[in-house]
Amino acid sequence: MQVLLKSGNAKMKIVWAVALLLMCLAPLISTEFRLSLLAKFLALAILAIGLDLIWGYGGVLSLGHGVFFGLGGYAMAMHLKLQASGTSLPDFMGWSGLRELPWFWEPFRSFPAAVALGILLPALLAFVLGWFTFRNRISGVYFTILTQALVLITVTLFVGKQEWTGGTNGITGFYSIFGFVLHSPGTTIVLYYVTLAVLVLAYVLCRRVVNSRFGQVLEAARDGENRVRFLGYDPAGYKTLSFVLSGALAGIAGMLFVLQVGIISPSMMGIVPSIEMVLWVALGGRGTLIGAVIGAVVLNAAKTGISEAYPEGWLFVLGGLFVTVVLFMPNGLVGVYRRLARMMKRRGEVAHVPVSQEKPEVY
Repeated sequence: MQVLLKSGNAKMKIVWAVALLLMCLAPLISTEFRLSLLAKFLALAILAIGLDLIWGYGGVLSLGHGVFFGLGGYAMAMHLKLQASGTSLPDFMGWSGLRELPWFWEPFRSFPAAVALGILLPALLAFVLGWFTFRNRISGVYFTILTQALVLITVTLFVGKQEWTGGTNGITGFYSIFGFVLHSPGTTIVLYYVTLAVLVLAYVLCRRVVNSRFGQVLEAARDGENRVRFLGYDPAGYKTLSFVLSGALAGIAGMLFVLQVGIISPSMMGIVPSIEMVLWVALGGRGTLIGAVIGAVVLNAAKTGISEAYPEGWLFVLGGLFVTVVLFMPNGLVGVYRRLARMMKRRGEVAHVPVSQEKPEVY
């Protein structure tokens, strides 16, 4: 059995190495438009990895990751908008009657500061929310409701403060970064490779986390929080730190998403996108990390394809997928693969069992 498991792991490593090689070769075989779409899917996969860390391994379901994603996206969009506006105010501020740039916009003139804030702001918000909720032993459905309330509050704030955030239209109208046109072929390829590299780094980081003692305690807290507390560990601290890392990854995904799409708006950080994010992880297989990547890429590719053919049919498909995953695929696509792999191994073991020779009858 151990030989079969080792051979199975070796085969999977080969499969993922080939998949990564194909991803590296995608710019050679894909059009500019399709490459930009793939880069967008990979950026969303970074968020899915972070969500899987807190949900799949920590047992904490968050329906508020759209907020962390949006904060990162707005941080990058604010920098790009200031670069596009030059010395004048962004257009939506002029339309709203502002005469000078708000003080909290000033740090976003610097690209390193914008990137740092795009990571730190979601991480800080996740820390504050996680610290007060997990310390007070608020979990389960109550935590999920709190994250939904966070989404409603944030979206309402961003829509209401139109002079600061662009309102329902969001922030758009930027076309270059470091002097390079965002949607030029060369910039698209560079941004694709940057997104792919960040995705690989995020996966490796989270894989090391879940395989460490930290990850073991996190999983133990998921399965029996009171037992972990009895053993002398603080589940609140582990959950808070994993939530912070998850929020930071969502912020990074938001920044890369804005570079690919060229817009960020409150609608992208609402409840429906947050539910879709959960479905990515559920479809791929929570508690696997690689399943989150598969779910994010497959589901968003399906969303794009179905929306192109049937613009109003995607929500019906989304609802059907949610019901299917809950009822028939609780472990997602990775769970289905593992089940089939176990069945094949059992059949192989049965086929290779030697038939014992019967003893000759003695008359």
